[in-house]
Amino acid sequence: MKKIINTLTIIAGMAVISACNKKLDVVPEGSPTLANFWKTDKDVTSGINAAYQPFDDENFYGRGCFWFIDASDDMVVGRGKPEAENIKNFNPSFIGGSYTEGQWSLRYYVIKRANDILRYAPAIKMDAALKQRYMGEAYFLSGLMYFQLAYNYGDDRAGVPIVNKYNPTPGEVVPRAKNVSENYDSVISDLKHAAQLLPYFDTYKPEDYGHAHKAAAFAYIAKAYLYKKDYANAASYADSVILSGKNKLLDNFADVFTIANNWTGEYIWSAYSTAAGTGGWGSILPGVMLENTGWGKYNGWGYYMPTKELYDEYEAGDIRREASILKPGDKVKYFGDTIVYNSKNSKSGYQFRKYMEPFGYASPIGTYLSPSGDHPTTALNPPLIRFAEVLLIKAEALLMQGQNADKEINQVRHRAGLAPLTNATMVNLKHERRCELAGEWADRHRDLVRWGDAQAAYAKPLHGVTGAQIWPARTFDPAVNHVWPVPQREIDASGGRIAQNQGW
Repeated sequence: MKKIINTLTIIAGMAVISACNKKLDVVPEGSPTLANFWKTDKDVTSGINAAYQPFDDENFYGRGCFWFIDASDDMVVGRGKPEAENIKNFNPSFIGGSYTEGQWSLRYYVIKRANDILRYAPAIKMDAALKQRYMGEAYFLSGLMYFQLAYNYGDDRAGVPIVNKYNPTPGEVVPRAKNVSENYDSVISDLKHAAQLLPYFDTYKPEDYGHAHKAAAFAYIAKAYLYKKDYANAASYADSVILSGKNKLLDNFADVFTIANNWTGEYIWSAYSTAAGTGGWGSILPGVMLENTGWGKYNGWGYYMPTKELYDEYEAGDIRREASILKPGDKVKYFGDTIVYNSKNSKSGYQFRKYMEPFGYASPIGTYLSPSGDHPTTALNPPLIRFAEVLLIKAEALLMQGQNADKEINQVRHRAGLAPLTNATMVNLKHERRCELAGEWADRHRDLVRWGDAQAAYAKPLHGVTGAQIWPARTFDPAVNHVWPVPQREIDASGGRIAQNQGW
């Protein structure tokens, strides 16, 4: 991954970007133009590395879409922030604000760079195996970006635009796909191409960590089929990961969220992050979830704080609860000392513990924490999809087909220190997803929406550690709020050809 970071530092200042039609026109030195780029193997390497560059944006995997995840009943906006509160309350007045406006364009930026690889790399003479891998990475990044766009913005009435990969028309405004199913078909096609071309992660050298690989493609195919409600294929592609023998559950749940295990058995795909450099690189989520002002030692931002409803969801004896959530009186390592957790700022009084390990070291700034608290990346990679979720994807797909899913669910429960279930139901599956994946990009809000549970869940108020109400009941209209509004700037830039989602 060092190769990515070093190249991105150079390319970030060299990319020529237009508001409506972003292009990667870069060269290692001199004036960047398409006429003198896409000539050598170095150009292809620079091109694929540049496709990852937007991952460093603070709103890519740090905030941005996480404001949508924050809409769930598992967490609240940790401190006063009107725009964030309006998002959680499904109040359309946040449209046009700053928090989520960039999510659409950032992902199409990655798609554009991936498409450039697919257009230009085939004609370039270079090592065949490396070219194949880069092509696979491009398909993977395209598929992943479209997937994240589709499930946030697309429904049966309109999907998101699908850009021509190989012969785009410069300046063309591409209309929205006719529905989200069309998007999922495109996503699955991209990811299947990726799976065919990519090697497994265990063939990579450390300098290549963070690049797309075969198991990640299989895992997202399974999740895309799950969202498409094609349960047979969801189970089948989950098995492509499970039966490969390349991944496994770590023995200790808390170990998943440690720097030492960034790349071990549980890893499928994460938000690669590092504290290296003057401002770090990657996801700022751990810093965003840290106590506001970090008890005077680091610039925690104090958002996305757990609710009592989430804390109470855990069964007695479930070791995941204490590994996932800090409550007042709990002991935790912080800047080399053992402190007793007590929030001075959190609206709920709780904090997610999952991302605290980098803050536990003595003198962590510069090694485990970014030197810049304004971009608080850490050396911990927040998981985006991990092996436990793949097991639960298969379990859900089996249950939705009327089949038994005890084996998969009990694997997850066994690690949590819980007794096995017999003839588990969807009620059990929903419980396990909530407890296993709390505070992660697995997206509790999206789960509630796709299960049809959001309206009832959000009609209940949320509470903090003392039992006091900290968030009122909300009105969720399943005909409107099942998707998020298209960013206003995309509608404006398209001259109205890209229409807003109905009801927003």
